[in-house]
Amino acid sequence: MSTSTRRSFTGASWENQIGYCRAIRRGNLAWVTGTVSLDEQGQPFGIGDPEAQARRCFEIIAKALADVGGSLDDVVRTRMFVTDIDHWEAFGRAHAACFKDNPPAATMVEISRFIGPEFLIEIEVDACMDVA
Repeated sequence: MSTSTRRSFTGASWENQIGYCRAIRRGNLAWVTGTVSLDEQGQPFGIGDPEAQARRCFEIIAKALADVGGSLDDVVRTRMFVTDIDHWEAFGRAHAACFKDNPPAATMVEISRFIGPEFLIEIEVDACMDVA
């Protein structure tokens, strides 16, 4: 039995340049790649605002999951990479707003930097959807 693969792309220049997709689904599992806070034109969003950046990341993630037949309700794991752990409460508020009623396993790790200095957070998620 063959399992199909579905992919989602946002059109971000990095996807083509580096060779990756925003999300990929194989069977009932999906993975969303590290997502930073970009606006619709591909420019940094919420500069200096950790909660706004995290919320925007989750908006992009939700769209990517929808593209492969899932939703935030299917998320079983989040990984938040942040440049300043002192903003954990702001990042946490954005996370809780998305997952209050269906909390996944979660990790938040401080790192030294991202591809652009304006980014404060990058989020990855793993999801498990019901088999149709």
